[in-house]
Amino acid sequence: IRAELLRFEGDLHLAGHDHSAAERCYRDAVACAGLQGARLLELRAATSLARLLHERGEDAAALAVLAPVQAWFSEGFSRIDLQDAAALLAELTN
Repeated sequence: IRAELLRFEGDLHLAGHDHSAAERCYRDAVACAGLQGARLLELRAATSLARLLHERGEDAAALAVLAPVQAWFSEGFSRIDLQDAAALLAELTN
């Protein structure tokens, strides 16, 4: 739950145009979910972070954050979280 709260906090910072605070929250959310083994929450946080990095033109960094997390999944590709991550990855690799 903490990872998801951190991700939501990042969304609030992003809405307030505080990109550095949003990035910190997203990175903390990725780390927290990773420590807990909460792969889906880690994917959500990594997708949020990667989207922020992509919007700043940091596509290589975005890809480095998102690709390894998305690679853990071998099923459930109909889930919206996995579809969002796959769409962002496709955009980053084109």
